[in-house]
Amino acid sequence: MAARASAAQLPLAMVGESEVARVAHVRGDAETRQHLANLGFVEGSEVKVISRAAGDVIVSVKGARLALNRAMASRIAVVL
Repeated sequence: MAARASAAQLPLAMVGESEVARVAHVRGDAETRQHLANLGFVEGSEVKVISRAAGDVIVSVKGARLALNRAMASRIAVVL
């Protein structure tokens, strides 16, 4: 896991269509972090971007498809 720690992180809102990334961490208050964790955005989980438009994204995480607006997607830091 040490190799991942040194990898460059970027917000999920910046990941391109069809790219797969791993969640590095989630920013926000406790309620926001818990909500995103309940949706499957936990450290190490794999996320695939299905489509995107202006920072809003539709992703596949843990077998579910979810839509996130730019603000929420920007709280999720990932590594490619």
